[in-house]
Amino acid sequence: MAAVSGKSVLFVCLGNICRSPIAEAVFRKMATDSGVVDKWVIDSGATSDWNIGSFPDARGLACLRRHGIDSDHRARQVTKEDFQSFDYILCMDESNLRDLKRTANSVKSCKAKIELLGSYDPEKQLIIQDPYYGSDKDFETVYEQCVRCCRVFLEKNS
Repeated sequence: MAAVSGKSVLFVCLGNICRSPIAEAVFRKMATDSGVVDKWVIDSGATSDWNIGSFPDARGLACLRRHGIDSDHRARQVTKEDFQSFDYILCMDESNLRDLKRTANSVKSCKAKIELLGSYDPEKQLIIQDPYYGSDKDFETVYEQCVRCCRVFLEKNS
């Protein structure tokens, strides 16, 4: 649930076990390091219900740990209430964006701005590819993209 005052962001991918928990953890660390984490509600979710209650992928957690970041996130599915309570819903690819916009159309008083997280990438890599069927290197690529995008997003919203 979003804060009464302050800002809120929900990071979204298909299963909420790879990309969006990485983005959530990266953004939380950046907001903490910048001294503004108390001004934000930060969470992540899935467009699907496949992994509800699961921990993030072990390769993603290992990648985060290599960068000094911890996560205790459990996968959850995006709810209609999220569209009413979050200021920003930032997703990873065009399929996520389509699914989220379709759901948003059925929500009364949707306040969330729904965008691709990659739209904040200074290197203009719009899509953050799903690393699930990939290697540790693919998780590192997701991490690097999330760092670039979250840095710009935080700067624009500080």
